[in-house]
Amino acid sequence: MPRFPRPLARAVTYTRWLHLLCAAVLAFVCAAVYPGLVRPSFGDWLTIYAIPVPLLVLVGLVPVMRRAEGLQARLMLFPGGHARVAESEEASSVSIAPSASWRDRGRTALWLVLRHVLGLSVALFSGQAMALALELAGAAAGEDSGGATVVPIDGTGWWYGALIPVVLVAMVYVVAGVGRIMARLAPLLLGPSATERLAALEERTEQLLERNRIARELHDSIGHALTVAVVQAGAARAAGDAAFTDRALGAIEETGRAALDDLERVLVVLREPERPASTRPTLQDADRLLDSARAAGSKVDVEVTGPLDTVPGPVSREGYRILQEALTNVLRHCGTVPVSVTLQVADERLLLEVRNPLPTGRGSGNGGTGSGLRGVRERAALLGGHARTGPLGDEWQVHVELPVT
Repeated sequence: MPRFPRPLARAVTYTRWLHLLCAAVLAFVCAAVYPGLVRPSFGDWLTIYAIPVPLLVLVGLVPVMRRAEGLQARLMLFPGGHARVAESEEASSVSIAPSASWRDRGRTALWLVLRHVLGLSVALFSGQAMALALELAGAAAGEDSGGATVVPIDGTGWWYGALIPVVLVAMVYVVAGVGRIMARLAPLLLGPSATERLAALEERTEQLLERNRIARELHDSIGHALTVAVVQAGAARAAGDAAFTDRALGAIEETGRAALDDLERVLVVLREPERPASTRPTLQDADRLLDSARAAGSKVDVEVTGPLDTVPGPVSREGYRILQEALTNVLRHCGTVPVSVTLQVADERLLLEVRNPLPTGRGSGNGGTGSGLRGVRERAALLGGHARTGPLGDEWQVHVELPVT
């Protein structure tokens, strides 16, 4: 649509108009008492402007008024459902929470006063514009004007009818301009305070961290199970031995059940965020990872030094996932090769190291740029440790150190 007639066709123009007219109701109630709306003078109207201000300031100091005004502003000042478009970014920047500080209360009181002043002005202007349109219609019909508007009309004539659309269009454009001003002021006076913005940012950060954690959990647990199942199925088909195939199917079944348990844990966290994370597997459950790797055909040598049961829960749970991802990478990228696993608890740290021979003719080894190894580094960093992944001579190494204090 061309830019010029756009305000005439936008629904938000008329919702903003209604928003302004609603603000003038209190002023007209006061005017009905004083001076009774019987030919009030200019000074009388200034008094009518001033009378509601103290009451509006007091009402604005009530915390819940910020929520009421914010809801009205979101609904009526910005394009939304009535305009058949998604909620605008400006609308979401208007707070619908009660005032949390005296600064928020002061901004709400100022908003109410400005809405009252602009609303009464728009109401008076709209009334004069409609009266002028009616007088122009009367003059076009040959009736003498009664002089009810501030714009005098001399004589009669059909040409006065051509001015009616001009007056009405001008009225809508003035109202649209004032409505746009209110929409610009709303985020400034009803928007969130610095404390609320910081709280929203922290909540958003927590949500992103939780989403990343769940993504890592799914990647590690389900990825490990699928990798073991694929390797087992391929080995069974290549072997062509009924006994081996039976053992492979048993390993696939066991790994699948474990993956379903892990998936259920993640889904429980999504459904019940208050449920503790202690139900997740720890390094004390590492035997099932090692057994699944052995069942897939890899020779796994394990060296455990120090008491794993003294490792704090968060460190032990993340260590389990790191070991799971390291073993998954071995099976996925190198196949059934020998694997050396070291778990050491000493000097207030947990050392976790997984080594395997590099596949022949491949220098990049286990794919150090994938999301799995990136997740290993993220897990270590979140616990204050560090991780090193990559080729070391003719071997691929995943070396992780985590603090246990």
